[in-house]
Amino acid sequence: MDKNRVEGAAKQVKGSVKEAIGKVTGNRTTQAEGAAEKLAGKVQSKVGEAADAVRNRVKR
Repeated sequence: MDKNRVEGAAKQVKGSVKEAIGKVTGNRTTQAEGAAEKLAGKVQSKVGEAADAVRNRVKR
């Protein structure tokens, strides 16, 4: 498993928490930062998935 997948998943969780805190406190800035971090985590996870796919193809 590519490290980007792990780091991306962690960013998604952190972003979700931050977004939820922003919603609860009514802080739109924190909410937006959380949403952005969650999206960045999703992108990073996809990069890791692509790297894994390439690695698996090369092994065959």
